[in-house]
Amino acid sequence: MTLVCKLDALTPAERARSAALRRELQAAMVERAELGDGWAFRLRDGASLAGVAEWITLERRCCPFFRFALEVDGESGPVWLRLSGDGVKEFLAAQGVRDA
Repeated sequence: MTLVCKLDALTPAERARSAALRRELQAAMVERAELGDGWAFRLRDGASLAGVAEWITLERRCCPFFRFALEVDGESGPVWLRLSGDGVKEFLAAQGVRDA
């Protein structure tokens, strides 16, 4: 299966914003877990949920093959971001995301 990102789905400003949010997201990752079809990332306490939601909003426009799940466990529980879908695990591995 070939996964294709829609690079023209975002304006240059939106691409820059997505990249900045991705850097913040990667900096907030404190644990990762391999899924059958992707990866789950636990985010540090205090990670910006609004920033994660904004990144998902942008990313789903250019990479429609991703499935996103954001799990927030109460006021002080862990926050997990799951990225999954057909071929997503391999796509993320090729991008080096699993090593973040």
